[in-house]
Amino acid sequence: MVFSFMLPKNGNFFDLFDKQVDYAVDAATRFAIIVADLKVDDSEVERMKELERLGDEVTHQIMDQLNKTFITPFDREDIHVLTNELDDIIDMLYTITKRLRTYKILTPDRNLTEFARVIEMSVKSVAYAVKGLRDMKHPDKILKACIEVNSLENLGDRMRDDMLGELFEKYADDPVAVIKWKEIYQEVETVLDVCEDAVHVVGSILVKQA
Repeated sequence: MVFSFMLPKNGNFFDLFDKQVDYAVDAATRFAIIVADLKVDDSEVERMKELERLGDEVTHQIMDQLNKTFITPFDREDIHVLTNELDDIIDMLYTITKRLRTYKILTPDRNLTEFARVIEMSVKSVAYAVKGLRDMKHPDKILKACIEVNSLENLGDRMRDDMLGELFEKYADDPVAVIKWKEIYQEVETVLDVCEDAVHVVGSILVKQA
């Protein structure tokens, strides 16, 4: 039993990471669909809640596996941090979806739609980078995905600043609307920050494994 406990179980971690990033991509795609029409009803919130639940479930499985496995495919701390970053992506998209419903924002917003598309691209690049950890014989392809996420985060910074400037002009006589949209724009940009944090961990893993 002791010998079995100490055997490496790398495949389990890679399978779980694949599953977790797939849920993150599903959440990002769902979010983009939601904001395109901005029909945030209870059913949409429940769909995002289910993805959040599934993501949490995988997070717990990874942490449980981490506690049980003596030999891991890469640094234990990197596994822990990467797992939490991926979980945060899904959690934040679920939270923003709930916020849209709570604020009763019913009119589609061009800026939010554009941001959702950028988030979807970023999360897909994160997924490509994370899945690449299974076979690190081609680190250049993984690094290319990481660079793409970094570029999209920089784009998100610029988009947020432009949107906030536009916001204060558009709702000059409606301070409540300004508060609502300012919070939402900042939160969607934070999703891109988390994506960047995730690929920074991937980059750290590549350096350590080189």
